[in-house]
Amino acid sequence: MPRNQNSNRLKEHILISPIGSFDARLIKRVGREVQRVSGYTASPAIIIQDIEFAYDQSRAQHHSTLILQKLARLASPRTVKILAITRVDLFIPILTHVYGEAQMGGKACIVSTHRLNEGLKSGISEMFCQRVVKEAIHELGHTFNLRHCKDHACCMHYCRTIKDVDRKSDQLCRYCNILLNDEIKRRSEK
Repeated sequence: MPRNQNSNRLKEHILISPIGSFDARLIKRVGREVQRVSGYTASPAIIIQDIEFAYDQSRAQHHSTLILQKLARLASPRTVKILAITRVDLFIPILTHVYGEAQMGGKACIVSTHRLNEGLKSGISEMFCQRVVKEAIHELGHTFNLRHCKDHACCMHYCRTIKDVDRKSDQLCRYCNILLNDEIKRRSEK
């Protein structure tokens, strides 16, 4: 790889973008885990603060696809991916709610903590942090073209309930890990 391309690769990063206020420890932990899985530096940065444009009054939820579109438009050229984290309840029209959504093979993904505290006391518990990390890795995986995995332990396994989230690990299975590494390699060769 020519020297200037390698230099540019080192400057690329994944943004962890909180929407609203979050405990800095949670954002730092998500960033550390994103970096562990992807190999890219994870940097916190606020991209958007107001997402009321995505609020659907009839559902009392926010349409996540609209937020993703805005995030992708606002991304800098050196931003590989944007992972937004919000407290609001998210939906897509065909589902009652989503823990998160991603642009498949795109730039942006989002995770909602709204339902990830189900069955937990308020505050930052270890279980809550694990759930957020798992969903963050899952949605980020979709931006790298990873599909849902049949392996119930794989982080890319589709979760219908919070019990499904708790059951899966924060690791990619061997197959999904190979696919992720292939996608990252393909991206770096562009």
